Amino acid sequence: MALGKSAAVVIGSFPLGESDRVVTFYSREFGKIRGVAKSARRLRSRFGSALELGTLGELVFFDTGRSELVRVDHFDITRPFNRVREDLERLGRAAWIIECVARMTADRDRHVALFGLLVRAMRALEGSVKPARVALAFGVRCIEALGHRPRLDACVECGRAYPFPRASLGAGGLVCEACARRAGDALPISPSAIDALDRLRSLAWDEALVRPIGRAEAELGDLLDAQVSRLIGHPTRSTKFLRELQRISPAPADRAETKRETMKGMTEAGS
Repeated sequence: MALGKSAAVVIGSFPLGESDRVVTFYSREFGKIRGVAKSARRLRSRFGSALELGTLGELVFFDTGRSELVRVDHFDITRPFNRVREDLERLGRAAWIIECVARMTADRDRHVALFGLLVRAMRALEGSVKPARVALAFGVRCIEALGHRPRLDACVECGRAYPFPRASLGAGGLVCEACARRAGDALPISPSAIDALDRLRSLAWDEALVRPIGRAEAELGDLLDAQVSRLIGHPTRSTKFLRELQRISPAPADRAETKRETMKGMTEAGS
C-alpha cells in the first residue's frame, strides 16, 4: 500500500453509501485523483469543512493499487477561499474554472503548471480583479497548457495568412470565410477579439488580469467558453448558472437559491 502526499484542490465530490464521500482532487504531484473519504458525511466527521469545493489543502492518501479510488487519510486546509463562496459572481466563475480542470484532464496525469494556474486563479478571485477577467485569463492559459493553443496567424484549414475578412474561430484556431462555411462549427470572431486573445496569452499573469481590452472582453469570454465546450464534448454546466445569475432579480431569496444550485453544479462538475 503506497502513501501519497501532495498539495491539492477539491474539484468535485458525490455521496457514497450512508456516510462516505468520493472526492476528486487536482493535485500538484499526481494530477487528478479520486478517493474515498470514509465517514465524511457524518456530523462529527474528522474532515469537517475541508472537503468543500475549491478548497486548497495538503492531501494524504493510501493507494492499494487494486482500485482507481484511493483512500483519503486526511486533507488539511491551506486556504479555504471563503470569500469566493460569499459572492455569487465569484462563485460562478470559480465553478467554470474548476469545471475546466475537472473535464479537460485525465486521471493521474500530472501537470504542475496547470495546478499552479488553478491556485493562482482561485487566489485572484478573492482579490479586487473582476471575476470575469480572472476566468478569461485562466481559460486562455488552461487551453494552451493542455495543448490546444489556437493558431492566430493563418487559416488552420487552407493556410491562408491572416488578416483576412470575416474570420471565424474553429477547433484549432482561425479559419477564413470559405473554410468556415465548410467546417460548419466555427464561430465568427472580430479583429479586436483576435488581437485581445493574442495579447492576453503573451502577457504575464498579473498583467493579463488588469490590461484593458475593451468591448472584446465579453466576446472573447463567450468564444472561450465555446472552445472549452467543444473540447469536453458538451456545454459547460457552470455557464448555465452564470446566465441565470444575470437573469434573476437580486432578491435575497433568489440569490440564496442560485448559490445553492451553483454549489451543487460545482460538485457534480468534478464527479
